[in-house]
Amino acid sequence: MANKTWWKESVVYQIYPRSFNDTNGDGIGDLKGITEKLDYLKDLGIDVIWLSPVYQSPNDDNGYDISDYRKIMTEFGTMEDWDELLEQMHTREMKLMMDLVVNHSSDEHEWFQQSRQSKDNPYRDYYIWRAGKEGKEPNNWESIFSGSAWKYDEQTNEYFLHLFSKKQPDLNWENPKVRQEVYDLMKFWLDKGIDGFRMDVINLISKVPGLPDGKTHEGKKYASGADFYMNGPRIHEFLQEMNKEVLSKYDVMTVGEMPGVDTEQAQLYTGEDRQELNMVFQFEHMDLDSGPSGKWELKPLTLQDLKFTFTKWQKGLENDGWNSLYLNNHDQPRMVSRFGDDGEYWLESAKMLATFLHMLQGTPYIYQGEEIGMTNVHFDSIDDYQDIETLNMYREKLEEGNDPKDIMRSIYVKGRDNARTPMQWDDSENAGFTAGTPWLKVNPNYNEINADRQVNDVNSIFHYYKRLIQLRKENEIVVYGTYDLLLPDHPTIYAYTRTLGAEKLLVILNFSKEASNFELPSECHYQSKELFISNYEVDEAESINRIELKPYEARVYKLKV
Repeated sequence: MANKTWWKESVVYQIYPRSFNDTNGDGIGDLKGITEKLDYLKDLGIDVIWLSPVYQSPNDDNGYDISDYRKIMTEFGTMEDWDELLEQMHTREMKLMMDLVVNHSSDEHEWFQQSRQSKDNPYRDYYIWRAGKEGKEPNNWESIFSGSAWKYDEQTNEYFLHLFSKKQPDLNWENPKVRQEVYDLMKFWLDKGIDGFRMDVINLISKVPGLPDGKTHEGKKYASGADFYMNGPRIHEFLQEMNKEVLSKYDVMTVGEMPGVDTEQAQLYTGEDRQELNMVFQFEHMDLDSGPSGKWELKPLTLQDLKFTFTKWQKGLENDGWNSLYLNNHDQPRMVSRFGDDGEYWLESAKMLATFLHMLQGTPYIYQGEEIGMTNVHFDSIDDYQDIETLNMYREKLEEGNDPKDIMRSIYVKGRDNARTPMQWDDSENAGFTAGTPWLKVNPNYNEINADRQVNDVNSIFHYYKRLIQLRKENEIVVYGTYDLLLPDHPTIYAYTRTLGAEKLLVILNFSKEASNFELPSECHYQSKELFISNYEVDEAESINRIELKPYEARVYKLKV
């Protein structure tokens, strides 16, 4: 069995503060708004809150462009508000994990303001500057937010690298002074009492020396360049140094957001003897419904692909390493709209997906509103959207001659604002999120889907999540049991077991709006069974050898073997 630790046994709740709860009527969520809702999260059973960035920022990328790592964004409140929030969380025995965004800063950060002054400025090498080549960019890399990854700066007649927005210049991790600055700011927050870090795109910090050109695809002006900055040559050295200098001195949890990481690399990042990170966010399952040209090219998701991918990660990290379990976050569409059915079987499919995720091995992450089944939003006009990635893509696709209706269809399915519409607290105006005008429109379905209604309904999605979390706390097998896939070729049923000693959990999930027949595989022996949790009424006496599952039905049985 894996070594026992508190962060393996925890359930994490991600708060996107801008959209969570506004107490001063300016239409933007704030720190006091989070403090106000801590009892709601405690009631749900949450152990750790991951707070998306609340640092000083000009907000080009909603706070992921930081201009001062030691100050709180005025819109969210003051450092006193933050101190109060931490104290109130710790009083309720909840922990706080902050976002660490150190692949890049804001171009309004003092380091960058200094860096662009002159080529011999002491801060010049805090960022990645290069001369142009034949009147063009230093290489052909493309920004993840589209367009070139380089921006020309007239003051010194050179370009700086920005893998994301033009206002997010990449920090130069080759410079030991930069690394020391990062370790100092981490200690600043850890000494204030936080309990961990979620590290934004942390596997992009080591770039291949020389920054070579990437391969361009037909008709494309820029190359992704990802081979030269994802999981780069010094990444493990940097993370081990960070662990030695900072993380090893505190009892904290760490998760690295790592696009383009596979199971073998994840073992290196999260192996218990490696002294790097506790776990990673990987994206393989988030790319299963994307075509060859990326996330905006929609393709149907197959259950076979989902089974194969989750099984690969479950087995790949079961002995050394640890999984982060998630189906949505602030960068991804709502999971019930994407993997379930947000229409006729909204309630059943939301509960089924929750069962699927919380019965896997790993630490579950709940994204705000997931626990009440919040859905994707369909705004009529592009003018109602705020996300920089979405707006850049829309503009680019229009210039390429694409039909606006087709572009909007992609946004409805994959746009990041799906996750960022304000939290739906009740059926009052603006879903109880704000007394003012919300920074992003509220999803119009808040009259039907809101926390107030669900907290008061024992059959709600909220109460189902609460039960799942309680079962995890009461049963070690949910945390530490090994995972094995059943019925790998079944087109509509995802079934698996979790085993710990003489106990086994049998998890049966119908990923379809049609009834599906489950037959217990002959190798699955048991002496007795009891129903652990289900999203429909079930007769306890019913045989599990053959079950006709209802649409999106989920059942978990505890077996004695």
